[in-house]
Amino acid sequence: MVIYVVMAIIAYLIGSVNFSVIFSKKFAGFDVREKGSGNAGTTNMLRSVGKGPAALTLICDILKGVVSILLAIAIGSIFKNTDRALLVQVAAIAVVIGHTFPIFFKFKGGKGVATSLGVLLLTNWQIGLICLVFGLLLIILTRMVSLGSCAAAVLYPVLTLFINQHYIVTGNSSYFIYSIILAVIVLFNHRENIKRIMQGKENRISFNK
Repeated sequence: MVIYVVMAIIAYLIGSVNFSVIFSKKFAGFDVREKGSGNAGTTNMLRSVGKGPAALTLICDILKGVVSILLAIAIGSIFKNTDRALLVQVAAIAVVIGHTFPIFFKFKGGKGVATSLGVLLLTNWQIGLICLVFGLLLIILTRMVSLGSCAAAVLYPVLTLFINQHYIVTGNSSYFIYSIILAVIVLFNHRENIKRIMQGKENRISFNK
């Protein structure tokens, strides 16, 4: 049990390193949470700071998920009596929670989409790729990042029911319950966006800018 708690703490601290706040202060001289939607994520970085910093934020946020999973796998290899799949799942959930509620930035972070993407692509590249393509298609068609993100989050648990191959680690723990938890976190973080989507008031991105 101790190793799972330690892994959760490590992953949470990794997730708490909020690159959008760091990069917005470095490149623009302000905290991105004070601009636009107030969200510390890639979309608000794009609108408030620019393409370069937004792309850098996206890459780093994805890498947070990747690094957390790799650490979980490494630790699971050292401690042979652990359920490696459960350890990976604990790390994934913790790093996304850390991104959402970062201890280093007054618990006000992003919505966890990019970090979740890093987790998905590494734990199961096939499921991650399907969710990524599905989400991107919706974003292109609707110009709503939130809709694509939420739809991909809902799709994830569904895919775990039908795809049993290509998991980076397997164990006694099912990925289905974990996938539901991860989807709920992302949907919870988008609750205001979901309200605006239902009201037809959600902001849309422009591909011309």
